[in-house]
Amino acid sequence: MKISREFYQKDGIAVARGLLGKILVHHTPEGVTKGKIVETEAYMGLTDKASHSYRGPKQGRTSIQYGPGGFAYIYFIYGMHTCMNVVANGPETPEAVLIRALEPVFGIELMKSRRNTGQVGQLCSGPGKLCQAMAITREDYGADLCGDVLYVEDAPPLPETDILASPRINIDYAEEAREFLWRFTIRDNPFVSK
Repeated sequence: MKISREFYQKDGIAVARGLLGKILVHHTPEGVTKGKIVETEAYMGLTDKASHSYRGPKQGRTSIQYGPGGFAYIYFIYGMHTCMNVVANGPETPEAVLIRALEPVFGIELMKSRRNTGQVGQLCSGPGKLCQAMAITREDYGADLCGDVLYVEDAPPLPETDILASPRINIDYAEEAREFLWRFTIRDNPFVSK
């Protein structure tokens, strides 16, 4: 069963923790791919120096974050990687959750061909890798995650003891926000990014 809009309309930290163990699904003309979400990072908007929407205003690529939760915020970094975020919270509260890693569960052969590797552990172990494996592109910016193309399937919530919190990755520019424990992983999952 697909996650409802209500799930996404909580704060970014709650959504980031709640997404762990859920299944990201993408339907494409080539086929369907699915991966269990094993790593996320929360970006808490106007007060978070690591967030793209820090200090506003709503314009350009961050404009989707100022609407209701449950839409895809997709962007391109370093001139080579696509990253997928889930918009969280409500209108005018620009929070988002980066999907950092997946455990492949369906369409694995298609993922291998897209990533040009036979190593399952390398298919989705990073935000750029998972977008390539799942064929998520900037054309998916703004996709309704309650729709039928790119969405998240529900799964039972994980026990709190299975969720680890640590500092986010590659945000050295963010001053004190570098230390916030807003990266969440499934304990001992081998598909978490390195």
